[in-house]
Amino acid sequence: MPRSRNPMRILASWFRRQPLKVKSFFAVIAGIFTLVFIRFVVQDHDNLFVAAEAIHFVGIIVLIYKLTKEKTCSGLSLKTQQLTALFLAVRLYCSVVMEYDIHTLLDTATLLTTAWVIYTIHYKLRSTYLSDLDNFPTYFMVIPCAILAILIHPTTSHNILNRILWAFCVYLESVSVVPQLRVMQNAKVVEPFTSHYVFALGVARFLSCAHWIIQVLDSRGYLLTALGRGLWPPMVLLSEIVQTFILADFCYYYVKSVVEGQNVMRLPSGVV
Repeated sequence: MPRSRNPMRILASWFRRQPLKVKSFFAVIAGIFTLVFIRFVVQDHDNLFVAAEAIHFVGIIVLIYKLTKEKTCSGLSLKTQQLTALFLAVRLYCSVVMEYDIHTLLDTATLLTTAWVIYTIHYKLRSTYLSDLDNFPTYFMVIPCAILAILIHPTTSHNILNRILWAFCVYLESVSVVPQLRVMQNAKVVEPFTSHYVFALGVARFLSCAHWIIQVLDSRGYLLTALGRGLWPPMVLLSEIVQTFILADFCYYYVKSVVEGQNVMRLPSGVV
């Protein structure tokens, strides 16, 4: 008797043969379906944002496991970890002085674990760090984000410096993963723990983006008005969408490699 083929592999093979427009159409449909599903299944949509931060923390734990087990930081971007620590530190400060809540605790845990990852890469495993692959200039992100934060920030009653810092961490978070994606694009091959970490970031970004979109829809646009006046409200939503789309390609190839049973993930050129 002929061996039965895996339906998921058949579907993945069919999808892979489709033109880009068809793939994009199905990706949009899948995204809309997921948003609708989340909207009706999750009663308190604020939990989506908490879940996003928790998944980010889990992703960092995966990195710590990789570093302690394999004793190598090959394939990891030190620059992404530094940018992550920067926006987390700024967001933690803003959280303490502006809105102390559960997010403050999650950001504290994530910042501490990120700092440990940076210390381990920079001091303990420096010999395995591939600096030639981690070649995306961070000032290309930090400086534009700082300028944008000065120009476009919340119009709340808080201190002007705190409002600018709040905007800065929102903008920087949306692009902080770019150096990590560049490392993986340069290497073309992504080992399992690194791919799990980046996929966790992708899931976290999608949940965070879903939180904002659903909140805006449920409030019929009132949430954007509540965030302040001017360009700041749409910029918050745009930043969330940018983060999601930056990681969309990677998440597609991650799922594809899992469906095909690949132990090592391979990226084609042009994913970033």
